[in-house]
Amino acid sequence: MHEVGLFLGGSNLIGDVGSRKFIYTKSPALGLIYKYNITTRYSLRGSFSYSKLVNRNFFSDEPNRLLSFVSAENKITELSAGIEFNFFDFNLHDYDRYFTPYLYLGINYFNYSLFYVNKNAPNDMVEYDEELQFSIPLVVGAKTKLNQIVILGFEIGARYTFTDNLDGSNPIGQFENDPNLKHGALYNNDWYVFTGLTLSFTFGRLPCYCKEK
Repeated sequence: MHEVGLFLGGSNLIGDVGSRKFIYTKSPALGLIYKYNITTRYSLRGSFSYSKLVNRNFFSDEPNRLLSFVSAENKITELSAGIEFNFFDFNLHDYDRYFTPYLYLGINYFNYSLFYVNKNAPNDMVEYDEELQFSIPLVVGAKTKLNQIVILGFEIGARYTFTDNLDGSNPIGQFENDPNLKHGALYNNDWYVFTGLTLSFTFGRLPCYCKEK
């Protein structure tokens, strides 16, 4: 009925600094996951994740970005809640191994650092505050049941954020009216992506997926 596990993988930032490749992990990402299995198809899922987002313009293959050596780093601490949908029945009663792709949708609430980049020293990031913000996760993955207790999965999760400042390209707060600190495609919100493995363990009574007569 209950499932607790770990996420181990990497992260990448998609913004106004560095590469815009969808999967281009640059830093470790760690997380804790809890699931409440309602049926063989649906689960309620919550998670707590942490990563340090890293991107630099010399990671990019775009000429206009390669001309500058701007770097960006940001620490993300994320809480997420939503629903996981299995494309195939995933029945923990059976001893046979089962495999299914899955989709996770929900809402995230995360903490990140506010900073700006010193253009005279592109590697010099000046932190001045922190902010809490929302993001929308879209996670696709696949998992297999090794036995009735252990489940192994692989997933790719993109987060669309409601901020354009994960890379320090569009400072807000006390610096939002300073055009000299802004660069890139302003007001084009940032994304970040977690890619990696999940390993979870089930406990509690097995859910009863009984059909009505």
